[in-house]
Amino acid sequence: MRAYQDYIRLAEEKELKIGEIVLAEQAEDSEKTESELRERMRSNLEVMRASVRSGLSEERQSLSGLVGGDAAKVYNRRKSGKSLTGDIVSGAIARALAVAEVNATMGKIVAAPTAGSCGVLPAVLFTVDELLGSTEEELETALFTAAGVGMVIADRANVSGAEGGCQAEIGSAAGMAAAVAVELAGGTPAQTGNAAALAMKSLLGLVCDPVAGLVEVPCVKRNATAATLALAAAEMALAGVESKIPLDEVIDAMGEIGRQMPCSLRETAQGGLAVSKTGQRIKADFL
Repeated sequence: MRAYQDYIRLAEEKELKIGEIVLAEQAEDSEKTESELRERMRSNLEVMRASVRSGLSEERQSLSGLVGGDAAKVYNRRKSGKSLTGDIVSGAIARALAVAEVNATMGKIVAAPTAGSCGVLPAVLFTVDELLGSTEEELETALFTAAGVGMVIADRANVSGAEGGCQAEIGSAAGMAAAVAVELAGGTPAQTGNAAALAMKSLLGLVCDPVAGLVEVPCVKRNATAATLALAAAEMALAGVESKIPLDEVIDAMGEIGRQMPCSLRETAQGGLAVSKTGQRIKADFL
């Protein structure tokens, strides 16, 4: 079973970033060169970048009419200088909404780790990049760090809403994004683990309750709130705040909570917001 602590130990011993350790491991396991793997990750990076641009600039509307245009609203308020939360947080919110709206309107995205949570990682990645001016190679390496977190989660628990609730999708994405933010900001390998743990702990127990069975409500807006949570977790970790429960144990707890969660709260649209009065009306109108 994978353990994130092993990545931390190796990174500290070799004085490398988590992403560099993951890249070397993947090269060995896949029998591909690091250059080939970087090229593939560069392609993922470009798809993420394009989905942000598309979601912010185009008039997008889902077939249900439930999703579309919210990313532009937040982005325009940010540009007006009236943002309550400042450029960093409002930028992350707008970008997360943008990518999630592209997904809901059948556009091209990168599942990170799933389609329903696709907006969190690119939102945090490009918002931190805007602040710090990271190089393309640093962004690629950071995505390998995110992959490392995601692989550990998938191995120790799962990233599926149908198996573990929304904590497994949006929670995992928040953990991956928090680790990325820390690495780009120059944090230590241990701090990436603390950031991921702090983010994931805050979303334990989150149910998957898609209205009308669509990956739209509340999914799209959860991407935005999870992106801000990831930034908060990264800020704490960079300041030296530690998670008292290590990341591997947080992931194990998430897996156990998912197994205990009733079927009605695991992507079946049979509980939570999906069966609210308005949720039922939306389902009847759409279907």
